[in-house]
Amino acid sequence: MPKITIAQLAREAGVSTATVDRVINGRHQVRADTAQKVEQAARRLGYHGLNSISSRVDAVRPELHFGFILQKGRHAFYQHFVQEIGEAMASCTTHRISTSIKFAETTQPGELADLIRSLAGKVDALAATGLDHHEVTLAVQELKNAGTPTFSLLSDFAQGVRESYIGLNNLKVGRAVGWLMAKLASRKGKVGVFIGGTRFHGHELRETGFRSSLREYAPHLEMLNPLVNMENRQFTYEATVQMLDDHPDLVGIYCAGGGMEGAISAVRELSRPGEVVLIVNELTDESRMALQDRTVSIVIGTPLRNMCEDLRDVMVAVTERGLSATPGQHFLPSEVWTPESL
Repeated sequence: MPKITIAQLAREAGVSTATVDRVINGRHQVRADTAQKVEQAARRLGYHGLNSISSRVDAVRPELHFGFILQKGRHAFYQHFVQEIGEAMASCTTHRISTSIKFAETTQPGELADLIRSLAGKVDALAATGLDHHEVTLAVQELKNAGTPTFSLLSDFAQGVRESYIGLNNLKVGRAVGWLMAKLASRKGKVGVFIGGTRFHGHELRETGFRSSLREYAPHLEMLNPLVNMENRQFTYEATVQMLDDHPDLVGIYCAGGGMEGAISAVRELSRPGEVVLIVNELTDESRMALQDRTVSIVIGTPLRNMCEDLRDVMVAVTERGLSATPGQHFLPSEVWTPESL
């Protein structure tokens, strides 16, 4: 197969042969978007000097540094989250993006506020998961005053101050779970709910949507008072055991936040498959296994790959256009996993 010529590459990229020569040999400075056109054309044509062109493109791409604050660094979901962040940032074609990732070990608002402040002046934009609290809002406001935008992820916080929320529409998630519970728990009985904390805005919205949906679709189900589990596995296990003991007519449990592993263990030990409808969040090794042995009926998932790619794009965009006058929301569709989806 004959080699692709510079003239062919120039025609494919829509630039002059002199421009292609400058990109290949680095003789003169070439605009980043022009160099990217040449690189993309070289990739489409299978040009033999693609690696050299890619190196030149990397050299002219502007650099950005993004900060991320996540929860529970040892948890499988957040480990997967870190992986998807890395892949999304590495695949950016317009900028070279480096990252700083920190983890909150507790659900104390002061810790999250301190983590946010620790990245002030060190990043071009910040994205974080966490609880909604005035201490957190104040920290976000301080970064905003200094020109650094903050994005809330998964569960919203600092509304009106943060740049944008990116994640699922948690009210709709709660309503969808209520509808599913109504269909799966056909006999009359009680339904338990776990939320991570009273300051997790997303959990409160899920609880609200769930309650509203049950009221509309499942008058035969009685929702128990929500239990705050602080997303702790052992507490959730013990509380689920107690719930099953106190309420022989328990027909369903919804874990609106973390700690699902405890509920899975308790239901697996103390009930027959399908006797209690258990709906949890995020597909991990444990929830996948629980789906397979029918301990879990439904898993509601976040499309992390799409979320991280969208997050990358909006973070890059805000560094170019500046802070928005009106903070916004960016919703992604939720994933619904059943035993038959695997």
